[in-house]
Amino acid sequence: MTPRPRGPLAAAAALVLGAALATASCSSGGTGGKSGRLKMGIAVANYSLNFAREMYEGATEASKQAGNIDFKVVGPPNTDGPAEQQLFQNLTVTHPDGIVLENLDPPIFTRPAAQAVQKGIPVVALDTAPTDGSRVGFYVGNDNYELGAMLAQATVKKLGKDAKGTVVVGVPNPGTPVLDSRAKGIKDAFAQQAPGIRVVGPFQTYSDPAQNYGAWQSQVNAHPDALAFLGVGDADSYNLARLKEQRRGRYLTAGFDVDPKTLDAIKRGTNFAGIDPEHYLKGYVATALLIKAVRDGKGKLPSGWFKTPGLVMDSANIDDIVKRQQSVQNAYAWYKPQLERLLADPNASIRPLKEAR
Repeated sequence: MTPRPRGPLAAAAALVLGAALATASCSSGGTGGKSGRLKMGIAVANYSLNFAREMYEGATEASKQAGNIDFKVVGPPNTDGPAEQQLFQNLTVTHPDGIVLENLDPPIFTRPAAQAVQKGIPVVALDTAPTDGSRVGFYVGNDNYELGAMLAQATVKKLGKDAKGTVVVGVPNPGTPVLDSRAKGIKDAFAQQAPGIRVVGPFQTYSDPAQNYGAWQSQVNAHPDALAFLGVGDADSYNLARLKEQRRGRYLTAGFDVDPKTLDAIKRGTNFAGIDPEHYLKGYVATALLIKAVRDGKGKLPSGWFKTPGLVMDSANIDDIVKRQQSVQNAYAWYKPQLERLLADPNASIRPLKEAR
């Protein structure tokens, strides 16, 4: 499969994308809102991995559709909370009209986010719920417990409710709430639907692809008779597939996200399934609502958790998803009906922030 075409990434220690994204049309704010060209941006935890790329591509497309926005993407090349923190703080100076913040270490962003909000900068939390002290009151993200349960349900469907044995679960960054929620959803769903299956883990598998491969290699060695190996992160999916093919494993493998290598693994049947958290959609929704708030409502964002959907990928829909991933234009066309429905009535998708998981 050919990955989505993109421009070259700088070899510097941090990504700074997106010079001006001008369009022919110029959107003006409503009564009391900001008009004219806006300077906005998004900070992501790791620009090299697919999950973050999906989010910033969705966010960038939302800024293009709105028009007349200088939109910047920043993030470190590897998962590095302090490095992203500095990039976020720089963004509050250069692009202060509104920022979308995705990160994998919410506590260290508590103070920087609160300082930005105190300065009057609207901040939307994306993919990872904000901490109480951050002053960020609007979050766009999945129900990750539900996504984990979806993966377990798909596995039970494949193994059968009466199956007996071990399933090994891995988490790249233990302590990251969204990833821990996925693992808990997997464990609870197995307990309810296939009590003969014993879940072991979650074990740390790391975000870095090389470390991730080594971690899974250790787990496959330690559990040679496991029924399945399930990961909740980006690199888990394609590294599990790689190991299974190398070892001609008879166990099941599956994970999350839509890295091209992961989609190939599902298409080949190496991974029986995968979970798509629809990161592009999340990035788009967060940015579109941020822009609307700034232009139409004096920067007043909604309050609460905007719950976004997810999708099980398998042999029935993988060809459509592969086509979607071939270009940013294809992605926008795929998501457009869903985006229009979600954005037509944002309140229908909003839950109390304390319920986010």
